[in-house]
Amino acid sequence: MTHAEQAQLAMMLEVCAFPKPGNVDRCHDYQATRLEHFLASTILVRPALDRAERGEGGIGSLILDAVERTNVHSGGNTHFGAFILLMPLVAGGDIPGADRVVKETTVEDAVLFYKAFGKTKVRVIPGDDLDVTDPHACDTIRQRGMTLFDIMLYSAKNDMVAREWINGFQLTRRGADLLKAHGCGRSSIVQTFLDLLATEPDTFIIKKHGKDAAWKVMQKAQDVRNGLRDLVAFDQECIDAGINPGSIADIMIAALYIALREGWTWDC
Repeated sequence: MTHAEQAQLAMMLEVCAFPKPGNVDRCHDYQATRLEHFLASTILVRPALDRAERGEGGIGSLILDAVERTNVHSGGNTHFGAFILLMPLVAGGDIPGADRVVKETTVEDAVLFYKAFGKTKVRVIPGDDLDVTDPHACDTIRQRGMTLFDIMLYSAKNDMVAREWINGFQLTRRGADLLKAHGCGRSSIVQTFLDLLATEPDTFIIKKHGKDAAWKVMQKAQDVRNGLRDLVAFDQECIDAGINPGSIADIMIAALYIALREGWTWDC
């Protein structure tokens, strides 16, 4: 199986696993975004993943390509955060390779990334002086000589996906190890997702609902792990409140990709 195929498989496995509290899965859609939208993006992104595996183009170009290829349905942004992680992982082959790739990014990668960002509806924290909605942001990036790695360093304090670039893909590594520790198949995906949710405040929840909401979700996930709360009921509670741990879902995809590369078995 090629790296690109393993990346697609990781995207498919993540969205199909059930129950994952608050997120789209085989049993839950959002009003505007359905399971089919996630699966369509998984299929449509393939040429960009193939380019990454062949080493064609910089990371900014690859992320932009992925966004443009998948931004053709009404479901909105399904995998932007996952693309930020998968493109260097596929290009680098593994975590050490990805760590090298991200540190070699350029100013042009940063500019192309911002163009990709502008094509999504990703939630951002207001007041940022590199606001993606600012038409002069790319000029500022060029003036400051900021590479894409610099952009992720700048964003890491508020975004756990960006933080993966800076810390050597630590949660990706942890997630892959947890998948293997939990065994094969769908249940290990759910357990790993819950493990991460119970120990990491999801930054997408923070951007959408605030820090208190993210900490409460984390505490409730701990209760589920400790047998004090029902997982399916917790899932429904998150859905009813419009709370979805989107950043941890992105990191789960990256973790699944690494686990698959290292021999973890999904079909059991």
